Parts: sequence; C-alpha cells; structure tokens
Amino acid sequence: MSEQPESTRITSTLALSPAPLPGPPDDFISALPPRPEPDAFGKAPSPQLPPPRIPRWLVRTELFLRVMLRMYIGLAVSYAPWSHTFWDQNPIFLQFPSLAIFAAHGAVRGVVSGLGLLNLWIAFQDALRHRDG
Repeated sequence: MSEQPESTRITSTLALSPAPLPGPPDDFISALPPRPEPDAFGKAPSPQLPPPRIPRWLVRTELFLRVMLRMYIGLAVSYAPWSHTFWDQNPIFLQFPSLAIFAAHGAVRGVVSGLGLLNLWIAFQDALRHRDG
C-alpha cells in the first residue's frame, strides 16, 4: 500500500475523469462580447459609464472664479514691471545686483508686461467663449 497524501490521489483521479467540466455551454460563450484587452499596465479598461452631470451653477461659478483670477494675475503682472515700489525696490533685485541690471532693461519689462496682457486676453476669451447666446 502506498503512502500518498489524500489530496494527491483525489487530484489525479479528477484529472483522468472523462466527464465534461461544469460551466456555461459553448454557444453561450460565443454570444458574449469580446473582453477588452488590458492596457500597458495590465489593467482592463473600465466599462463606459455616462459622465456625471455637473450642475449649471457650479460650472458658472468655476468660470467666474477662473476668469477673475486670470484677470487679477494679468493686471498684476502687467503693472508690476512699471511699479517703482515693486520692481525697483524689490528685495531680490537688491540682493542680486546683476539680476537688477538685467530686470531694469525696457525689453525685460516689456516681455513681463506682455505676459500679463496675454493672461488678460486669455481671461477675456474664456469669458466670451462660454457666454450664453
């Protein structure tokens, strides 16, 4: 008599059984839609759900705050290079004289002001684009 564990004998007996495996029939499996392929990280894509509806008041509030912030930043950046208090007496420029010489050039002030004007332009375009007709 062999001294094999009980689980080994059961497994070998089940593997040799000619009975079909339990489960759905083959025609049922062929009717199912194909499974999506996993992405590069091995995760299967989630099923497409309808996007949640965002309340209109929340969209308008977010747009208002975004436009106001951009306008404020645009005005501040446009005005800063021409402000004697902010630009000429800046502690960073006082600590680094070579940076102060570079920042004193009119072209540098113009580029910084241009970035502020660009920010203002983006704010106005954003406000006009989302305006209700």
